[in-house]
Amino acid sequence: MPEKHYRIAAEDMVTLVSGWGAATATDRVTVEGRMIGYAYRERPMNGADSGWRFFAGDEDDAYMADASRHDFYAVNTIANYDPAILSILDSAIGSAFERDQTGPWREVSEPQN
Repeated sequence: MPEKHYRIAAEDMVTLVSGWGAATATDRVTVEGRMIGYAYRERPMNGADSGWRFFAGDEDDAYMADASRHDFYAVNTIANYDPAILSILDSAIGSAFERDQTGPWREVSEPQN
């Protein structure tokens, strides 16, 4: 597997939020640097998991089937990629949100997956 080249180097991360644990995010966000366009919160898998899942929004089933294209990261790491997530972090389990390049988050009725 080729080495990933993350859009933001670890030494360039700043603390934007703490105490949230981990979340999953796709390479579209962490490697390609795309804005998060879709996010949902599910029941956490374990004590370190916040339950948050972050996507650019155009990842299809084939993309997601490749486990090398998504991983767990500290929520703070994902906030460095897209600070707009800070406004939705307190949302309840079962919440889902989407947005486009110009608009604010819109709550949607259910996760896409």
